[in-house]
Amino acid sequence: MQDMPLQQFLDELASAAPTPGGGGAAAIMGAMGAALISMVANLTIGKKGYEAVESEMQAQLAASEGLRARLTGMVADDVGAFNQLMAAYRLPKETASEKADRTVAIQEGLKQATRVPLACAHACAEVIRVARRSAEHGNRNVISDTGAGVLALQAALRSAALNVDINVPMIKDMAFVASARKEIDGLLQEFLPLGESVLAHVKSRMG
Repeated sequence: MQDMPLQQFLDELASAAPTPGGGGAAAIMGAMGAALISMVANLTIGKKGYEAVESEMQAQLAASEGLRARLTGMVADDVGAFNQLMAAYRLPKETASEKADRTVAIQEGLKQATRVPLACAHACAEVIRVARRSAEHGNRNVISDTGAGVLALQAALRSAALNVDINVPMIKDMAFVASARKEIDGLLQEFLPLGESVLAHVKSRMG
């Protein structure tokens, strides 16, 4: 999936096919945000006037590139989770035993379809944390790209949260539901405001 040409990905996203969908789009938005944070680091490293933050930018680049790779891989994870759930729905349900097995498979499929966007949300949150360092130390000439990256990451985080929200009402394991809701709500409450703080710092450095 990650090797698919951009136009093909967008065409498939726009098509009537169920995948890729919003979960994959969230992962791509997050990966784009991470890529922009990496770009700012790359355009700071080795530049005159930024020698004092060289090691900081090297560390930031390693972090953002690692997270970009994780987020890119989550496009395929999202497709895999959807396919697992659809396979569960297609299981036979003629006998009581088949019905019970099918119910178990569907519930596990719904949990996996929740775990994937939760992982995406966590990765986006981590890139927002890295972006704070980018806003503080990155090359001022391209600092607007840090802001653009954070906006993409906020959108990705919100989109991942929506993919959690749509699945949890169908999950019967209330402990899992409570944990998932607490997890995603905590990420939104902490990292959306942090993103706003990063954007404010970007704007202050833009003058």
